[in-house]
Amino acid sequence: MSKKLVAYFSASGVTAKLAKNLSQAIGADLYEIQPEQPYTTADLDWTNKRSRTTREMTDKTFRPAITGKVENMEQYDTVYVGFPIWWYVAPTIINTFLESYDLAGKTVVPFATSGGSGMGRTNTELEQSCKGARLKEGKRFNINVKEAELKTWADQF
Repeated sequence: MSKKLVAYFSASGVTAKLAKNLSQAIGADLYEIQPEQPYTTADLDWTNKRSRTTREMTDKTFRPAITGKVENMEQYDTVYVGFPIWWYVAPTIINTFLESYDLAGKTVVPFATSGGSGMGRTNTELEQSCKGARLKEGKRFNINVKEAELKTWADQF
């Protein structure tokens, strides 16, 4: 039986709720990706060209620092990684997380929340951060998704 991890970054709590539901639906361990410097409301103001998130997302090489590490990452075969969609892709903190581990031989499955955007160029932007892993096509979910739908989706990996 493969061991599964649901790792997530949530700026407002929406992705956290989805990640917890997914973890429960598939019996996976749960891990929160936390920025070393928490995001403020001003940081998240995507309409401000000088806000922290706008600057981070404009520079694709930027890697926000994170706190903590997943204990024994080698035990996991499948890593579901969740995040809010920012600028039609995963926030660069997800790249920081993925690049912190040897993912060779693992399956990485993105999932996201968004006010209306789809997954956009997410896989293209994450591919270089998943060296040696099988990066699967991700999916955006509505916050009201049922546990049965999450399980059906996740079981295909």
